[in-house]
Amino acid sequence: MIRPPTRTRLGAGRGKLVNLGRADTLAGGMSATEILGLTAAAALAGAMNAVAGGGTLVTFPTLLVFGTPAIVANATSTLALMLGTAGSVFGYRRRIAAVKPWLWRFVPVSILGALAGSWLLTHTTEKTFSKLVPFLILFATLLFLAQGFLRRKASPGALPARSLAIWAAVAFQLAVAVYGGYFGAGIGILMLASLGLLGLADINEMNALKTVLASLINLVASIWFLSASLVDLPRAAIMTGGALVGYFVGAHYSQRVPQAWVRRIVTLIGFILAAATFYKEFLK
Repeated sequence: MIRPPTRTRLGAGRGKLVNLGRADTLAGGMSATEILGLTAAAALAGAMNAVAGGGTLVTFPTLLVFGTPAIVANATSTLALMLGTAGSVFGYRRRIAAVKPWLWRFVPVSILGALAGSWLLTHTTEKTFSKLVPFLILFATLLFLAQGFLRRKASPGALPARSLAIWAAVAFQLAVAVYGGYFGAGIGILMLASLGLLGLADINEMNALKTVLASLINLVASIWFLSASLVDLPRAAIMTGGALVGYFVGAHYSQRVPQAWVRRIVTLIGFILAAATFYKEFLK
């Protein structure tokens, strides 16, 4: 029998996470079914992120299915998909120079927000986070569903470059980074909408800035989760390999895949998962 990779317990009377160590939890191996399931889920998530986004909606619930505690599943999923996301920055390397003036505004708050969100996760009890999971999945699914609408709202030229809107966008980015450090699904959609309303005109430059910031948020969160021993390293390693394959395949064939169908499938999966986790946490 495979032991679930339980990492944490509640501190007596404090309601905070306490690290239990790793030797006893990682000694047991994974079944072939779990290895194949995690690899397939990560590959699908990588391909989805390369084509349309929403990969977290696959990796996170898959880890839950195989018995990983919710907080550990969130941390493991973040690390597994982070390397592929960071690798996509290379694809926008020629656009980075054009968005450098914006980086000094958004990078500091992105780091601070990611740290705050990661800290909140490590100070959330397993029971509380499990109760939040259905709502987080539903929120991420609704964001994914509203992707087209938000992009239309993010039409360029809406506001002058220097105005109160810049500081509003900085504050908004801080909130996005906090959410990204805590859970993270859908942060790219939120950032594209914000950047468009600021008046950025080039979608490639917007994507470059969004990719850099999202990668930074995920990197900070991953480092925090690793330092807190919340990541299941064997499962993260397996999923990272799958995700890299998925990113490569998705990037290579992204122009051939009908993105409308991808979005419909991801949205359907998200609603099903939200309903299933809501039933498990509140009705079962």
